[in-house]
Amino acid sequence: MAAAPAISPPIDRVFHALGDPSRRAIVERLARGPLSVSRLAEPLGITVTAVGQHLRLLESCGLVASEKHGRTRVCRIEAAGLITIAQWIAHCRELWETRLDRLGDVLGEE
Repeated sequence: MAAAPAISPPIDRVFHALGDPSRRAIVERLARGPLSVSRLAEPLGITVTAVGQHLRLLESCGLVASEKHGRTRVCRIEAAGLITIAQWIAHCRELWETRLDRLGDVLGEE
């Protein structure tokens, strides 16, 4: 497997960020398209301030990016954190597929 780019966030930070149901909901909503912080807060039943705190953590591990448009902060999904997770899963899958192939070979010999 190719080495992860130097800018990839540490996997522990990404999994920690996604360990919270509110942050997962934010990421899921942003996967459908950019939204303002207030639009993100509506269905979550939490304050805009709380959403802002969640967003700071999501931004710090490369899952979300935001920018100011006038008085509105608009957020969008970022690939860096998702790529980190995808690479980790691919690596684990590769290891298990190799082990299962070996087990199949051993069982096939009998």
